Amino acid sequence: MSEAFPRHVLCVLGSGLDLSEMERIAAGFGGFVLDREYSEAAPDPRMPEAFEACMAAASFDEADRAAVESHDTVGYLLSAPMMRELAADTSRRLLAATAALLRSGATAVKNESSGLTHGRNRWASLAGRAADAAGEELAIALVDAWVKRPIYDGEVLYSCGMHLLGAPEVEIEADEDQLTEDGLPRLLAHLDTLAIYLLTDPRADEIEDGAGFRMTEDSPLWSLRTGTCDRYDEDDLFFNPYGYVRLTPSE
Repeated sequence: MSEAFPRHVLCVLGSGLDLSEMERIAAGFGGFVLDREYSEAAPDPRMPEAFEACMAAASFDEADRAAVESHDTVGYLLSAPMMRELAADTSRRLLAATAALLRSGATAVKNESSGLTHGRNRWASLAGRAADAAGEELAIALVDAWVKRPIYDGEVLYSCGMHLLGAPEVEIEADEDQLTEDGLPRLLAHLDTLAIYLLTDPRADEIEDGAGFRMTEDSPLWSLRTGTCDRYDEDDLFFNPYGYVRLTPSE
């Protein structure tokens, strides 16, 4: 396993946003600091395109897009590099910090470490779901908040962001003709089932390459394939030191 430690890098936009106040609010949730080298009280013309590339279409409304277009301040918040056992708690606290920032003058937020954004209302809903949750309920909220999916490379659908929760990425083999209006949601449901299993079931720590896996007791058997992260370099924010677990049709 790689010795790299994942970290959150959060891009926060606003109009007239005080960067020192942003840092103060985030610090109140424990361990988040402002990257003063890249944060700037000036607009960045790349932001509209950057947010669209982070799945803005899934939850942005016109007000969210207008906020990105009209921003005049860009702040970058950093978590500390996360040990595996601390990742989920750190991600939960950063989600609460994100909601607090949006209540205090920030207008748009995206995660540079998974390439994912949400609209203001979606961020608030996710933070509310995670606030008092535990177990599977918390895992679902954190996956929805921080894990970008599905991404397709022509052979597999896969995630980006499970490293921020201390787990391998999830993948599923899929032909392009399976990515239909009915087929894609089913494949995504398989990805999510595997993701929640990896985050909540103690047996997930002992997965062996080729092990069998069922979505439910009476559903078809899949094989699990494990491997190291080879999509990104170790110094890439997307790099997952825990590798991936891939669902493949059982022989």
